[in-house]
Amino acid sequence: QVQLVESGGGLVQAGGSLKLSCAASGRTFSQYAMGWFRQAPGKAREFVATITRSGGITYYADSVKGRFTISRDNAKNTVSLQMNSLKPEDTAVYYCAGRAGTTTTQAPMYANWGQGTQVTVSS
Repeated sequence: QVQLVESGGGLVQAGGSLKLSCAASGRTFSQYAMGWFRQAPGKAREFVATITRSGGITYYADSVKGRFTISRDNAKNTVSLQMNSLKPEDTAVYYCAGRAGTTTTQAPMYANWGQGTQVTVSS
């Protein structure tokens, strides 16, 4: 198990940038595939991005491809989400998630979740 804590959310104007960070506890972080998900009010939680244990492979939702970048630093037990060219429809609570083993875009497959951080993009 890893404990996850997100940070970096806030209010930004459309076209702006934010970087979310997720700090993980424990000594086995490198064994966990990590993902970012988001949930807007009244909507289901949706996949944003995921990264393999080594950081060598990433996957993105079509809605964020080319604007968001997921990365990780296994030495520091952190995973980040750089968000550029933000749009009002990116407004949501963003969650960091981890699962032991291979990566997946499916939220139910992740056993470990952070508390979430609010991102609000104004038009």
